[in-house]
Amino acid sequence: MKNLKNKFLVFAIVLSLFLSPLLLFQAQSKANAEKININTASLVELQKLPRIGPKMAQRIIDYRKEHGDFKKIEEIMKVKGIGEKGFNRLKALITVGPETQTK
Repeated sequence: MKNLKNKFLVFAIVLSLFLSPLLLFQAQSKANAEKININTASLVELQKLPRIGPKMAQRIIDYRKEHGDFKKIEEIMKVKGIGEKGFNRLKALITVGPETQTK
């Protein structure tokens, strides 16, 4: 009986080690499912994007104020410091349209 309990305990530990990363990934995916509208996002909201710190977020806001709303997401590459690589990291996470509820 004691041997069975030990086997069950080992099984439960191993199972939890495999399931916890999957559950964490699922939670992160849901959090990332909501896109950030770069036309309305605040400084704090923009910083939630990968590799967007306070300075870059401020550049996006300044660009938006000077040139008006972004018409398409690709226009974010006109912001100093955001090139094609940066855009490729961001494109699945940003929008310029009303389908997001950010802000």
